[in-house]
Amino acid sequence: MERFEPAVTENAKELIYRLTPALAQGNLSEALQTVMDSWTVPQLIELLSHNSSDIRKIAALALGLVGDREAVGPLARALHDDDAMVTSMAEHALWSIWFRLGNAKATCLLKCGSNHLNHGNYDCAVEKFTQAIESDPEFAEAYNQRAIAHYLSERYDACIADCKATLARMPQHFGAMSGMGHCYAQMQDWAEARHCYSVALAIHPRLEGIQAALFELNEIPPDHFTPPCP
Repeated sequence: MERFEPAVTENAKELIYRLTPALAQGNLSEALQTVMDSWTVPQLIELLSHNSSDIRKIAALALGLVGDREAVGPLARALHDDDAMVTSMAEHALWSIWFRLGNAKATCLLKCGSNHLNHGNYDCAVEKFTQAIESDPEFAEAYNQRAIAHYLSERYDACIADCKATLARMPQHFGAMSGMGHCYAQMQDWAEARHCYSVALAIHPRLEGIQAALFELNEIPPDHFTPPCP
């Protein structure tokens, strides 16, 4: 039985109607303003449990634009939605929120570090992520991005330490849990790798790369196992 008032459902449909052209044109500022004009974060969180998958999708998408720490738990639960597109929207929303949860200086440093990371400048990336952490020690994504830079530099112990720091601040971070699994696999600690991959899938059941990695780890002799790239 539908538990939402008809007016709420109609307003959600109106949000879909208004957001669609802005998103199709890549006009994120207009899309952001459209959401902010009519909806609060708690209202959008409530829509994640609507019986319409289209409305759940738009709620997750909108939370990717305006969501904050309050939205992380509900979006993590949406990773278990029966609709794969809702899950995908929730995943993208979580990444968007995680990247903006630091203070202004730390967020700016994170973006700079990410640019270095994308260009293969791993040491420069680590430097910027470290500065972001110093500016905001509770900024989980700064630790996670530094973990990625360490992983790509084959500094697996340092990567694991940063993954653990990420998870201490953001327990729903399937990316950090997956990354830790990759490190243990590279170090041939098969039991820990299996554990990390299993926990990552418990958080986000549709992580296809991790599903495949865990299957390979369970089915193929350890000396033939090659973990996926993060």
